[in-house]
Amino acid sequence: MTMKIETDQRRFRQIVRGKIRENLRKYIAHDEMIGRKGRDLVSIPVPHLDVPRFRYGKNGSGGVGSGDGEEGTPIAGGGDDGSGQGQAGSDPGQHILEVDVSLEELAEIMAQELELPRIEPRGRDRITQLKARYNSVRRTGPESLRHFKRTYMQALRRQIASNSYAPHRPRIVPINEDRRYRSWQEVTEPEAAAVVIYMMDVSGSMTDDQKEIVRTEAFWIDTWLSNQYDGIEVRYIIHDAAAKVVDEETFYHTRESGGTRISSAYKACAELLAEEYPTSDWNIYCFQFSDGDNWGEDNQQSIDLLRNTLLPACNLFCYGQVESPYGSGEYIRALESIFGTDHEKIVLSEIENKDAIYDSIKLFLGTGK
Repeated sequence: MTMKIETDQRRFRQIVRGKIRENLRKYIAHDEMIGRKGRDLVSIPVPHLDVPRFRYGKNGSGGVGSGDGEEGTPIAGGGDDGSGQGQAGSDPGQHILEVDVSLEELAEIMAQELELPRIEPRGRDRITQLKARYNSVRRTGPESLRHFKRTYMQALRRQIASNSYAPHRPRIVPINEDRRYRSWQEVTEPEAAAVVIYMMDVSGSMTDDQKEIVRTEAFWIDTWLSNQYDGIEVRYIIHDAAAKVVDEETFYHTRESGGTRISSAYKACAELLAEEYPTSDWNIYCFQFSDGDNWGEDNQQSIDLLRNTLLPACNLFCYGQVESPYGSGEYIRALESIFGTDHEKIVLSEIENKDAIYDSIKLFLGTGK
C-alpha cells in the first residue's frame, strides 16, 4: 500500500513540473540555472508555489479565539497592514523555493512544452553489443550478488511452513537453502553515440552579451541531446580569421579583434570529423553562432564547404545568428538564398535577444534529426 507521504511527494512533483512548464520560457531566457547545475541535477527557483504551513498570530493581538473580535479581523492577524512601512526587522522573510530537478526530467518537460519529436539515431544504432542485465534470481552465486530481500522472504516462508515462526518473537534466520542470488542474462543492445560541435565567431563584434546567449542556448541543446543518447561528446571551435579547437572555458571567454572568415571554422570542423568522428559511427550535430559578419569574398568558399563537406556528414547543421550592434548580419541572407528555409539538414535562426532563445531551440530541435 502506498504511504500517504509518497502520494504527497508525487503530487508535489506534479505541481513543480506544472510550474516549470508554466515558466519555461522565462527559465530558458535566463542563465541562472546554468550556475546551479550539478552532475545530474539542476536547482530551479520556483516562484509563487504555495506550500501548506501553519501561521500564528501574535499573543494579545485580538481576533477569533482570544476575546471579542470585530467583524473582518483576520484570524492570524499580527497587526501588519502590509503597507511596507516601518523599521527594518531581523526576522527572515519569504524566499523563492528552489527544487532539484534531474536533467532527464528537465529534458522531458522541455520536450513536452516545445513539442520536440524523439530523435532516431543513425550510424552505430545498427551495431549491437552484448550487455549483462540482472533480470532473474537463482539459488547459487557469489555473496556479492546475494539478494537479501528474496533470501529473507524464502526464510520466512520456510519457518511459517514448518511452524517454527513465532509472531510474538519474530526471528528470521536464513540457512543455506534459503539463500537467493541475482542472476544475469547477456542481451544484445544497439549503440548510439553522438557528438555536438559548437562553432562561434569570437571576433571583436561578438560581445559578452552575445556569448551569454550562445552559452544559455547550448545548455538547453545539451540537455535535450543528452536525453536522446547514452553517450554524447561536446567539442568547441572558435574563429576570427583563423579557427582552432578549444575547451569549453576558452570557447565562452575568448574575444579577438581580427577579421572574420567563417570558412576557417568549417575547415577545422571537417578535419575534426575526419580524424575523430567517422560518420558511419557517429551522429553529428553542428551548431554555429555568429553575428553574420564575414569577409565578403569568403562567403562562397564557406557555402561550398558547408554544402559539399559538412552537410553530408551531419544529422543536423544549425546556424544561429545573434544580433549584434557591430555585425552586418548578412551571412544568414546568403545561406537563405542558397539553401532556402526548409532544407532537410540545415536550420537557420535569428536570435535577437535572450527572449528569442526559446523559439530558436524549438526551431533547431523540432526537426527530430
